[in-house]
This record gives sequence, structure tokens and C-alpha cells, in this order.
Amino acid sequence: MIDLYTWTTPNGRKASIMLEEVGLPYTAHAIDISKDEQFAPDFLKIAPNNRIPAIVDRDTGMSLMESGAILIYLADKTGKLLPKSGKERYQVIEWLMWQMGGAGPMLGQVHHFTKYNPGKSAYAEERFLKEANRLYKVLNTQLEGRDFVAGDYSIADIAIWPWISRFEWQTIDLNQYPNVKRWYTTIAARPAVQRGYKVPKDMGAIPMP
Repeated sequence: MIDLYTWTTPNGRKASIMLEEVGLPYTAHAIDISKDEQFAPDFLKIAPNNRIPAIVDRDTGMSLMESGAILIYLADKTGKLLPKSGKERYQVIEWLMWQMGGAGPMLGQVHHFTKYNPGKSAYAEERFLKEANRLYKVLNTQLEGRDFVAGDYSIADIAIWPWISRFEWQTIDLNQYPNVKRWYTTIAARPAVQRGYKVPKDMGAIPMP
């Protein structure tokens, strides 16, 4: 049994989608970041960086923060969605790191300046929107002739997809990136993704282009 501490954000949805995909039993605990619940002392014992998601594996006593580390851990625990060795494993990790170091932080800045604070900094809006479009172009190129980002469906797709699910927040027209659109809608149709998207609470249907 896995205890999942999460909220309705792209990073939180990575973990819940992964747990649904691999079929591990879990209990979701809502950490409402709009109420600063991520700063509660009990949560900080699990996630010292006061960020969701975090997990506790009751089977092993292992606790983990950081969504990328959680995805790798769950993949290795179950033997699913991450090759065990070789070139294929590192290609998946490469694109997981692309999301962790690029797409996530940069698209998060678009949310901050364009959705939540429009008009406060024209420079920041222009900078991060330009970078968002560059990242979508990179992803679109990578998906040319591929069903998924790094070969078979993997934790790389699970990491990237929830950030693309906020394309409307990013003022991105997915029709400009047809490979991303195809990939996005394919993954959105997966039953496990649909279930995981609604954890820890249902915020409505998955946005569709």
C-alpha cells in the first residue's frame, strides 16, 4: 500500500496517474496548497521541501518527495514503464529530466505570469511564452514518427503529459503542434490517466483541444 500526498497540479497528477497505470493500491491524502497545508509539520517530515507530491511505501517504509524520483521508484518497484537497463532506460530518463528541468519550471512560470498575474511584467510574459513555444516545438519534433516520447509508453510520457494538459493556461494552440496534439489526445483516452487525473478530487473533465 502506498500513501500518496498530493494536490490537483501537474506534478501531483504525475504520481496518481503512475499509480493507476501500474495498479498499485494506494490511499490519496489531499494536501491543499491553497491553504498552505504543505507547510504542516507532519507533511514536512515526509517532504522537507514542502512540495507535493510525496509518497510513503508501507511495504518498505520508504518515503520520497520529488515527482521524478517517485516515478522512477514506482517503475522500478513494479517493473513497469521504465526499461531495466541499457539505452532504452536512459532515453526515458533523458526525457523525464527534460520535463523536470525544462518543461515543468518554464511552463509553471507561464502560469504564474500569464494566468495569475497578467499585465504585471510584459518582459516576463514574453520571455516565458517564447520559451513555452520553443519547448512545445522540441516535443513536437521528438514525437515525429513516434507514438510516445521515448519509444514505448513510459514514465517520460506520464511526467510530461500533465503539464501539456494545461495548454489553455499557457495560451498554446495545440493545432500548431500536431504531433503533440495526437500524443496528448491518445494519452488522455487511457482509463488510468482519466482516473489519475481526478485525484485527489475531481476538478472537471480533461481539457481537450
